[in-house]
Amino acid sequence: MLKSCKPRKHEVPININKPLSFGYLRGVENKYMHRCFQLARMGLGYVAPNPLVGCVIVNKKRIIGEGYHRNYGGPHAEVQAIRSVSDPSLLKQSTLYVSLEPCAHFGKTPPCADLIVESGIPKVVIANRDPFEAVNGKGIEKLQRAGIEVVSGVCEDEGRWMNRRFFTFHEKKRPYVILKAAQSVDGFMDPLRSEEEKGIRWISAPETTMLTHRWRAEESAILIGTRTAQIDNPSLTTRQVSGPNPMRLLIDKNCAVPANAAVFSEDAETVVFNAEKNGSEAHVQWVKLDFSQSVVPQIMDWCHQHNIQSVLVEGGAVTLQGFLDARCWDKARLITGNLHLGGGLPTPVIEGKSLRRYTFGKDVIEHFVPQ
Repeated sequence: MLKSCKPRKHEVPININKPLSFGYLRGVENKYMHRCFQLARMGLGYVAPNPLVGCVIVNKKRIIGEGYHRNYGGPHAEVQAIRSVSDPSLLKQSTLYVSLEPCAHFGKTPPCADLIVESGIPKVVIANRDPFEAVNGKGIEKLQRAGIEVVSGVCEDEGRWMNRRFFTFHEKKRPYVILKAAQSVDGFMDPLRSEEEKGIRWISAPETTMLTHRWRAEESAILIGTRTAQIDNPSLTTRQVSGPNPMRLLIDKNCAVPANAAVFSEDAETVVFNAEKNGSEAHVQWVKLDFSQSVVPQIMDWCHQHNIQSVLVEGGAVTLQGFLDARCWDKARLITGNLHLGGGLPTPVIEGKSLRRYTFGKDVIEHFVPQ
């Protein structure tokens, strides 16, 4: 869970952190950093595999510039904020607050640290260092060498939580994994079915569908297994909300899902993890895996290699259990609908710590994190 903001850390030189105890200063810094977080969250679902970043520029206790990273490949938050200042001469007497260390390398855009130096901004306040190897500490070092005062660690825990997908990706070398399941009041994901019976048996209320589509829009990819694709025939899109469709990942060992299944529609790219072939055709790619062992680590490696920063697992009980058994998950969302099935497919047991439990319409939603 979120912790309160830590004392700020003053970084001079770069490898020395001296905690300061000026409560008033911390309060001011926290206020402006929280505004950075508000701005940064507006990029959720659009900036991956880049991090969420927000930036504000303050002159004499007044915000004179704001910006956030809006989309992957677009201008970074610091660029947006500096460009938004109507009187650039004020920058030389201002403080720049940013939720993540400014980059110091050429990527899709030029280094933000260079722009800050060129702008003459004398002080920069940062929530988190960037764990990406091309940046990690280099942006701070570049600013300090230019004589800029750098303060880091302001609301560090909150910044890390906001960018948990980004930090997980770079520190664990795999995407951030969210498990999602819907169950009846008596703990079943699906009723007993005959082999011929197809179609989704809705457990959650209609209004909850909009929420789950919002969840989809926030992640880089969504994953299901063969049985879910065959029986429920989901399209795995965000059609009920405004937001990007995630990449669709399908575990289909024997390529048994028919070509006319909704998961193969042109609404999004689809990757099929199977035991038979590699290749691609239009918006569908086949990736061959070794099914003699757990495919979860193999899928995670493939996702990391292809910059898939987060995965929402919406598969059935077998797929969910595979991730639970591999201990490869970071958060789980369990929806309990107002429905009694009396039997069927049991919901896998999520052995985790309950983070949050709330009522959403007629449903109850509980969030878990690993213990």
